[in-house]
Amino acid sequence: MGGLGCIALSFRAMQTIQKEADMLRSRKNRTATIASIGVNPVQTTRRVWRGGVHRAPRSLLTRIISGVVGMALVGGGAYAATNWIVGLNAGSSGQSQSATIANLTITAVAAPSATNLLFPGGNGDVVATITNPNAYPVTITGVNLPTNVSYAGGFTTSALTTAQTGCSTSTSYVIWNYSTGTSGSVHSLTSALTVAANGSLTVTFTNDASMTVAAPAACAATYFSMAALTGVVATGGAATATTSPATDAWTS
Repeated sequence: MGGLGCIALSFRAMQTIQKEADMLRSRKNRTATIASIGVNPVQTTRRVWRGGVHRAPRSLLTRIISGVVGMALVGGGAYAATNWIVGLNAGSSGQSQSATIANLTITAVAAPSATNLLFPGGNGDVVATITNPNAYPVTITGVNLPTNVSYAGGFTTSALTTAQTGCSTSTSYVIWNYSTGTSGSVHSLTSALTVAANGSLTVTFTNDASMTVAAPAACAATYFSMAALTGVVATGGAATATTSPATDAWTS
């Protein structure tokens, strides 16, 4: 707010101060007059000698207004423009730097639990967490699958630490759904997934695991660690992160 605005806001308060000062001065004058009865009346209006001339003292209101206006003028002068125009030399610049590119990591997790479970000739859910170590969001639009003879390994618990006897990467017949005889086949996601910068995203890929009819009975009631993906279709850059946990899939 400028100096004149300060004066406007303070005017009512200064009027009140002036009234109180006048009342006090009036009481002093009456006291002085009473004390002087019988002699010469005492003149109670004090005059001040300034520059060789007697001048009446300025009122409190006048002094306050003068001070506020003075401060406003001094403050305004500190930011006043001058006639000295300053330019900029050609080539003036600054330095910036781009971030590095780091690969994503996808790991098997137990939660949330799969809704669709595998059986011979059927499909089931795959639950995984995608971790993004980059300083910017990464958006995934597709995955690259291993071949259709790359089998998942079976385990006794969701911790995936103890192998299930008779249900190994050689005998489980559990594969990625829609995988082909060619390694690295590309499959587009139904919805793009965006992982936040330096963040992670847990995703349930609906019905994207498949168990062939050749799966042995030893693979019943088993948890599977799917064969490693060969890649992803992903780009880094500004984007809104997908809320975790999410659900997605590829359907071909």
